Amino acid sequence: MRIGVFGGDGFIGWPASLHLANQGHDVVIVDNLSRRQIDLELGVQSLTPIESIQERIKIWERICNRRIQFEQMDLATEYERVKLWFEDFQPNCVIHLAQQRAAPYSMKSDRHKAYTVNNNVNATHNLLNAIVELEADVHVVHLGTMGVYGYSDIGATIPEGYLPVQIANDDGSLHAQEILYPANPGSIYHMTKCLDQLMLAFYAKNDQLRLTDLHQGIVWGTQTAETKRHPSLINRFDYDGDYGTVLNRFLIQAAIHYPLTVHGTGGQTRAFIHIQDSVRCIELAVNNPPDRGDRTKIFNQMTETHRIRDLAKLVSNLSGAPIEYHTNPRREADENDLRVSNETFLSLGLNPITLDEGLLDELVEIARKHKARIDRTRIPAQSAWTKQIGEKLTNIETIEQVRKRA
Repeated sequence: MRIGVFGGDGFIGWPASLHLANQGHDVVIVDNLSRRQIDLELGVQSLTPIESIQERIKIWERICNRRIQFEQMDLATEYERVKLWFEDFQPNCVIHLAQQRAAPYSMKSDRHKAYTVNNNVNATHNLLNAIVELEADVHVVHLGTMGVYGYSDIGATIPEGYLPVQIANDDGSLHAQEILYPANPGSIYHMTKCLDQLMLAFYAKNDQLRLTDLHQGIVWGTQTAETKRHPSLINRFDYDGDYGTVLNRFLIQAAIHYPLTVHGTGGQTRAFIHIQDSVRCIELAVNNPPDRGDRTKIFNQMTETHRIRDLAKLVSNLSGAPIEYHTNPRREADENDLRVSNETFLSLGLNPITLDEGLLDELVEIARKHKARIDRTRIPAQSAWTKQIGEKLTNIETIEQVRKRA
């Protein structure tokens, strides 16, 4: 199969590209390398040293004898080039990961909000628009987020994308139908994913595009079977307050004896998935496309849920690192439960990787190996959802103080 991976130089895109190439697919990475520019902007690099995309691909081809092509292109701004690329490569499937992926970065300032909306929304629309214009039969796999559902606690399991409802007619009878699960974004980044969901629904209905939307949980881990094959293939390991995912950040904090930073009470429940399962789920989605005329196929791409404070206690017990409670930079509930259906991927054969001390030790070992690259000043969360919250971010509190304030 000919597969284009838009955003193939990123945290999910790179290991996904290697995995698909290793399965025998003809893979092209399309990326504008913006994530590397954001590293320069923020003044913080991946904990793991990352080679240039050209060097990465060259080493992959040398040790695995499987070719991956690279095209530097901006999906959000170079629409005509996007069409030319489609005409030239004629992909069977494209994986769409070419979006700014961090909620804190999207809330950093008005400029960052504007960039996230312009980049993410235009990228998705340019992709779908080009496929329609060229009358191409291409399966699009879009990486969404569990955050489209929000994190309110209603005491019910979140279904995979669609919710059965009954609408009262004027005559008192009830009309049953399924709707997209009500969107409830918690950041500008999550808002763009909600807009993506609506665009996918429109193009599936209006133009019969074959579309899959993966509502992914928080990714933990950094290595996959393919990235372990050579030191220069190693994946990103972000630890900073904008891009570091919570469990990875806890582990790096533990590795350098930095207090584990829990925001609010830590009672936020989140969905998680290991990076190896993430790329495996993408492969399963690629191999199980919807038919033309079907509505968007939506999978919940997660394997387990945990409260943040429980993760902090787990890492603290393993490492001896203390836990500190800080003002939450986000506007969200202090406590929530989260129950999520992921039956589709399980039925397709996914055997989930769950939190395991061995895998956690592997991450701590990576952190210790590269700890000289750590800038401790970049670890705290510094992007606040409002200016008022931003004024309180330096406060260290006990969990009791946080609960009383709430």
